[in-house]
Amino acid sequence: MEFKVPDMSCGHCKAAIENAVSAVDATATIVTNIDARTVSITSDLPAELIATTLEKAGYPATHL
Repeated sequence: MEFKVPDMSCGHCKAAIENAVSAVDATATIVTNIDARTVSITSDLPAELIATTLEKAGYPATHL
């Protein structure tokens, strides 16, 4: 699943997003693209839960 994360702009943002997702799914595969401001996540969790997790971490995201 892929998310647009408009507020992701640096390595700190990338780390915060990866840590937040890993906290709810330690087996998730996370690929970030800071320039495109997207995050691709492979997880068994529903997209809605991932989006909520990103928002709670301070990075509201739109599921693409």
